Amino acid sequence: MDLSQLFSLDHKVALITGASKGIGLATAEIFAAAGAKVVISSRKQEVLDGVANNLKAKGYEAAGIACNVGNMEELPGLVEKTVEKYGQIDILVNNAAANPVFGPVHETSLEAFDKIMDVNVKAPFELTRLCFPHLRKSSHASVINVSSIGAFSPEPGLGIYSVSKTALTSLTKVYAKEWGEAKIRVNAICPGLIKTKFSEPLWSNEKIMDFVMKQLTIKRLGTPEEIGALALFLASPASSYITGSIFTSDGGFNI
Repeated sequence: MDLSQLFSLDHKVALITGASKGIGLATAEIFAAAGAKVVISSRKQEVLDGVANNLKAKGYEAAGIACNVGNMEELPGLVEKTVEKYGQIDILVNNAAANPVFGPVHETSLEAFDKIMDVNVKAPFELTRLCFPHLRKSSHASVINVSSIGAFSPEPGLGIYSVSKTALTSLTKVYAKEWGEAKIRVNAICPGLIKTKFSEPLWSNEKIMDFVMKQLTIKRLGTPEEIGALALFLASPASSYITGSIFTSDGGFNI
């Protein structure tokens, strides 16, 4: 048996949102190393161009397409430009997320609530739906939603963010159940505290870190590459009989 083929993404096209840094970028690089053509997306084209050029310099096939996923009107263009560039979409990673507030839930404004839900729930719903005609043509279609351990139990100071991630895990199961006959697998990853710019308000807070470290079995923060490796498993033929599953990568926080 050629085990390398189990994790190969040769001839596949992956669209990854929130991919200019952090978990999204690590996932893009790992996918590209596995043979995929990757489309990285975030809000600023100039940043994406620099990231895509860095990936190309390493010998990978990559393109950047700017899109604010919180603006539903921009999502069709992201799908259209991806297909125009590479002719297909086999893998979708809904990684982009927003959390403009940190503090008690009763201090969260409706404006912040709407932004969180638009980016964290509505965008994955709509982008996944828009990708359906292309995913159903693929021989190994996979959708991966990046949720959070907050989906299981609300994280302190991240109330509505946690609510949005609970909704995203439920959305994952809905798509998985309905799209099984189309041979499209849909799974979710729930990272714990990963050292990224996005999570800096948490890991830079001494009080929060003291609490987290007491809960962790593996006494350290996770890395974006560790989440990217799990995403590779879910995107590859190695997970061909897995759909509707929610995977935690949290250092044992929820044991």
